[in-house]
Amino acid sequence: MPRVACAFWLNAPGQGEIRTVPLPDPGADEVLVRTLWSGVSRGTETLVFRGGVPVSQHSVMRAPFQEGDFPAPLKYGYLNVGVVEEGPSALLGRTVFCLYPHQTHFVVPASAVTPVPDAVPAPRAVLAGTVETAVNALWDAAPLVGDRIAVIGAGMVGCSVAAVLARYPAVRVQLVDADPARGATAKALGVDFALPSDALGDCDLVVHASATEEGLARSLELLAPEGTVIELSWYGDRQVSLPLGEAFHSRRLVVRSSQVGAVSPARRARRTFADRLALALDLLADPAFDALITGESAFEELPGVLPRLASGALPALCHRIRYAPADG
Repeated sequence: MPRVACAFWLNAPGQGEIRTVPLPDPGADEVLVRTLWSGVSRGTETLVFRGGVPVSQHSVMRAPFQEGDFPAPLKYGYLNVGVVEEGPSALLGRTVFCLYPHQTHFVVPASAVTPVPDAVPAPRAVLAGTVETAVNALWDAAPLVGDRIAVIGAGMVGCSVAAVLARYPAVRVQLVDADPARGATAKALGVDFALPSDALGDCDLVVHASATEEGLARSLELLAPEGTVIELSWYGDRQVSLPLGEAFHSRRLVVRSSQVGAVSPARRARRTFADRLALALDLLADPAFDALITGESAFEELPGVLPRLASGALPALCHRIRYAPADG
């Protein structure tokens, strides 16, 4: 009998289903992974679910193990934690992270999985891909001791950046969001919180992750002269206006993009993608990151959960997906 797995597929924008898919036997340098947990980011993944990836970005936005093409049908996702059931002896039985979509079992090259450190619980490890984005952003930003920093947008990426910055020495870090409920998340991460109107200015660095025009404009307002905005938001097919008049030039402000698809130039000569992901997993030993997991559902519920996440009816940072145990 051929082996099969179950996978979540987007049939059309806004509509998904669970399909049975063939499961190949692993080759000599491959592993068979049984998924324990996967994660849904309310940013990029829900934008994909809505069909909001511009045609010009179809190739850039492909996930490592995506099947199908934008806008649909396709299998998309990149936060997967499982256990190796077949493969090289060094990995057999290990809990691993992989940039794989939502699927009960899968076969990938052994080089595509990263062992989860013993100090990191498997349910928390689904955050590795997002914390990796934060690591890359901070390599781009290069904050200095004593910097005054604002992180605008308390979504999954913004909170991950703030959580890492909270471990920097002598910096002033403020997490800024229009939703006052995010104050509790900031407190759990160990950083101060402010509404946009109350945010502290004179910032050396602002990391923008709200994916709103208003957030980007406020980022520029909070900068000290010659300060820098690191733009982490991805707007999909939306056009965004940026106020570059008035004092933008005289204050010599900088807006710089950061994107996880390439290792930051500041570390590219000395760090690989694998090094960056391993660092992200090491950082997840800190239980403060549990504040980024704001909900959990069974895999079978995913076709009904994703529309609610995409519409905002189910508020979330990272929504965790639970898979049946081996004997379930």
